[in-house]
Amino acid sequence: MKQDKKDYILEVAERVFGELGYEGASTRHLATEAGVNMAMLNYYFGSKDGLLKAVLERRINFLRQALLAIKEKPISSWEKLMQAVDIYLERVLVNSGFHRLIQRELSLNQRPEIIQTITDQVLQNINALKAIIQEGIDNDSFRAVDVEMLIASILGTKYYISNSSHISSQLLQVDLNGPDLTEKLKPRIKHFLQDFLQAYLLKK
Repeated sequence: MKQDKKDYILEVAERVFGELGYEGASTRHLATEAGVNMAMLNYYFGSKDGLLKAVLERRINFLRQALLAIKEKPISSWEKLMQAVDIYLERVLVNSGFHRLIQRELSLNQRPEIIQTITDQVLQNINALKAIIQEGIDNDSFRAVDVEMLIASILGTKYYISNSSHISSQLLQVDLNGPDLTEKLKPRIKHFLQDFLQAYLLKK
């Protein structure tokens, strides 16, 4: 099987899992949507759990590679952090179905192996973000702050908005189920995080 075909199956599976959840996405439906037979699906991924695991690893790894690339750029620590926040918001807001899938798996806690995969992969991404912040502290660009709580605050802002959409829609006066999510909300979240990070991280 060519790699591009395998990637296509993973892209389709990500969409289907995001729309229907794990329980709602049968292997037959996944195979039909991807235009392959079930034998091929099982041969390359082993099971529906194996396919979900591959989907999770692929998407989360995309973000990690982007964060690692930012870390190596010859720019200031502040510019690196702003680029990291921007790419994080872009990936999370555009792929909201994927992130709902992650949250659903974590909250249901029914598949330990999948939970461990999510945990291991996301922690690697967090460590990549942590390295950018720590670099700024080490080179004296940033104040010596509680890095872990700072990361929890950055991630928590988006997760609260997306996981409490009914409340957040009223609070922020935007339609979180419509185009406002990316067209209006992303610049607002980015501006808030920039102000927040400036106040907390940068030296007076």
